[in-house]
Amino acid sequence: KNCNLILTTGGTGPTTRDVTPEATHAVCERIFDGFAEQMRNVSLRTVPTAILSRQTAGTRGKSLIINLPGKPDAIGVCLGAVFLAVPKCLELLDDSNIQIDLNFVEQDFS
Repeated sequence: KNCNLILTTGGTGPTTRDVTPEATHAVCERIFDGFAEQMRNVSLRTVPTAILSRQTAGTRGKSLIINLPGKPDAIGVCLGAVFLAVPKCLELLDDSNIQIDLNFVEQDFS
């Protein structure tokens, strides 16, 4: 109820057991395709099979939900690719105008 950011890891591949994107779509009110596009874009630079990834992101109420891949290295790459958009998205979702100092936030996801 009071969680503004939900990150999931894993379950974004092409197998039948990978159902995280479907679960996310089932609960989200809006899907933000740009998050998935950016994560795939950066992943494809080093991992040709990233084209098989089905990460997604969306919102439910004032919460942002982002699906990340399951491998730790890939999580860092993908989170780093979308990280700067997260505070702005949360700010726009929340009418109370949260204040985030991006100079304070560490951005090294390698």
